[in-house]
Amino acid sequence: MNFGFSQDQEELRSMVKRFLDDKSPETEVRRLMATDEGYDPAVWAQMGAEMGLQGLGIPEEFGGQGFGPVELYVVFEEMGAALYCGPYFSTVALAAGTLLESGDDAAKQAYLPGIAAGETIATLAILDDRGNWDLSTTTTASASGDGFTISGEKNYVTDGSLASLILVTATTEKGLSLFAVEKGAAGLTATALPTMDQTRKQSRLEFANTPARLIGTEGGALAIVTVALQKAAAFLAAEQVGGAQRVLTNAVDYAKNRLQFGRPIGSFQAIKHKCADMLLDVESAKSAAYYAAYAAQENSDELPIAASLAKSFCSEAYFHCAAENIQIHGGIGFTWEHHAHLYFKRAKSSEIFLGDPTFHRELLADRLGI
Repeated sequence: MNFGFSQDQEELRSMVKRFLDDKSPETEVRRLMATDEGYDPAVWAQMGAEMGLQGLGIPEEFGGQGFGPVELYVVFEEMGAALYCGPYFSTVALAAGTLLESGDDAAKQAYLPGIAAGETIATLAILDDRGNWDLSTTTTASASGDGFTISGEKNYVTDGSLASLILVTATTEKGLSLFAVEKGAAGLTATALPTMDQTRKQSRLEFANTPARLIGTEGGALAIVTVALQKAAAFLAAEQVGGAQRVLTNAVDYAKNRLQFGRPIGSFQAIKHKCADMLLDVESAKSAAYYAAYAAQENSDELPIAASLAKSFCSEAYFHCAAENIQIHGGIGFTWEHHAHLYFKRAKSSEIFLGDPTFHRELLADRLGI
């Protein structure tokens, strides 16, 4: 296994970094997180039409670029570093990833080209009010004419109020099934939720006999969504690595320049230890996340283990680094005007998103037969 990146992948990283430096500076992040939409439609359109980022991992036959999880890993890492505000994760990692795993070519042809072009914002709605990531749900679906209708609720849906396409898990007589619901469908109500991390919007969705299209086979959603979430966990780990690397860089730069008692605070042993521990966390997180991306690229049998390992370790590494970054910055690090709290909040929300470390360690134990 090669833990390095090719020249083309590094060029992709440089291109995405330059784009985000220009389009997602801290001032823009703060502006967007205060809006109801939470993203810039012009930037979103440019990402799709000019850069092809939404279609990067979508096969060419469905309008995409035909690249794989490793290239997506590069993009997500840079977006995590920049705290990009937009529905990229929900659309690409969750919705497009689930469609690609569905085996439903008709649904892929119907929905993926719009996603690849940047015309469709999509998301995946899994959790009900209990907030369990084990895919159990109280949402139900029943046959109605040539299609289905859905009733119930989904909570904590990432970008749920923005999405024009919502993939929903619901239980039928044959078991857990996957459905597509379009924005504006009868009986669909979306309510924005207050969040600690304002850079990633969430909503509560209610369905009242809402028309829906079956994706894949009835009762076949468990296998589809399980693999899709494993790959999404690898991409979230990439975001966490990018964020952890950024706060480490910020902390070290500050420690070099902040003077106390006539010398840089980075010369004090306590600060050195903090920075060294952060570096160890970041480098270890990179190894775990790279391995998960490789397993996703190869559709390896080790993906379930690699994904849970990466998500559990990277969650704690990012949160620790974000907290230590505040401590190293001292009094200024606790203020609203400083960017440290933005990364701290993203680290905390990402720790819980797609299952917290305890949840993934339990999955690991089960998969390893412990």
